[in-house]
Amino acid sequence: MNNREKAEQIFISGVRSVLPDNLINSIMSVEGSILKVGDLTFPLNEAGNIYVIGAGKASAAMAHYVEIILGNRITEGHVIVKYGHSCKLKKIIVTEAGHPVPDINGIRGTEEIMKIARKSLENDLVICLISGGGSALMADIPEGCLPEELIIVNNLLIRCGATINEMNCVRKHLSRVKGGQLSKTVWPATIISIILSDVISNPLDVIASGPTVPDSSTYGEALHILEKYHLTSDVTAGILNYLREGADGNRPETSKPEDPLFSRTFNILAGTNSYALEAAREQAVNLGFNTFIITGELNGFTEDASRFIVETALQYKYDDGINKPVCLLFGGETTVRVIGDGLGGRNQHLALSAAIRLQDITGITILSAGTDGTDGPTDAAGAVVDSETVAAARSVGADPAKYLFEFDSFNFFGSAGGRIKTGPTYTNVMDIIVVLIE
Repeated sequence: MNNREKAEQIFISGVRSVLPDNLINSIMSVEGSILKVGDLTFPLNEAGNIYVIGAGKASAAMAHYVEIILGNRITEGHVIVKYGHSCKLKKIIVTEAGHPVPDINGIRGTEEIMKIARKSLENDLVICLISGGGSALMADIPEGCLPEELIIVNNLLIRCGATINEMNCVRKHLSRVKGGQLSKTVWPATIISIILSDVISNPLDVIASGPTVPDSSTYGEALHILEKYHLTSDVTAGILNYLREGADGNRPETSKPEDPLFSRTFNILAGTNSYALEAAREQAVNLGFNTFIITGELNGFTEDASRFIVETALQYKYDDGINKPVCLLFGGETTVRVIGDGLGGRNQHLALSAAIRLQDITGITILSAGTDGTDGPTDAAGAVVDSETVAAARSVGADPAKYLFEFDSFNFFGSAGGRIKTGPTYTNVMDIIVVLIE
């Protein structure tokens, strides 16, 4: 097994550790008439209806294992997943919808979720399954706006270089679901939100735009973000007016921390990037690598992260006091500021950038991939590179610098080889970068 294959095996081990079967079964069980979720207990014989709702790339798979545990106790449910991330459920309806940009399916699915939320009563129990991608998938249209306007602002946010915190601040203030407002709709029923984190440091109010979590951000901050990235002239007048009316106090704010409705909301963090990194570390050690987890909070612009990763790898490579072979692990999520019209995602872009830096340096292999199995609007999870990648590309007439400039990493790796394809993994805890050093 060569180092590219070993790097992929280490990555897959990390992904397996955060699959929904492991996560749901580790935190949820029924003993007699008692439902246990984490450290919480709920007497099922006192519950009215049990509803299951949610959104995110992992939500259908999470719902599958909730169905196994709760069975016919579930009254009904509805979850929204990215296209291709569905699975067959018995009691819970699944809507497939657009990601990372919302579409009409997501809007329709969200309305079905809100119908369930609105009819829940005080003795009812609502189980909400949240994972990465929920911000785009659980989509509703601001009053007075059209679906096309929501799509435009989301496209602009994704491409402008805004952080996930900034993007979701804007999204919350264009929604009556996000920013704790799902909890507000469910009130006075009890809601248990089981959350799979795809955000650095796991801030619950940011993951999927926090539909069941208090929100301290404001309309004014959302407007400031559009101004910061020079988007006010690009979004539609309807979107801009909606936010301005909110900033002027003419629209209700998102649900705030002091709101008493959250006394019946319970948010449970079920899986994180750190879980996956630890499992990847164990596999790397089993393969004989002296292994170090460098960070689980890799962020910033993708090319800056690529430079940091390669520089760190070189430090370890040339340090004679460190036993070789070495595996370095990084987790997190970088930001791509897209300029070109090519096809790719942040992981393939990072790998291509790293390949250019590694072209004259032997003995280093770098894999960068998304734990959800998809990188940007492609069917690749990411890519793996080493000192031979650039030469392989040039041998078939592909110019790495040109592909990097055009943000066309997916097609670059189609020429040079190195794509990592897992198919949908039904989980999502950001990205894992594996660096192997001989």
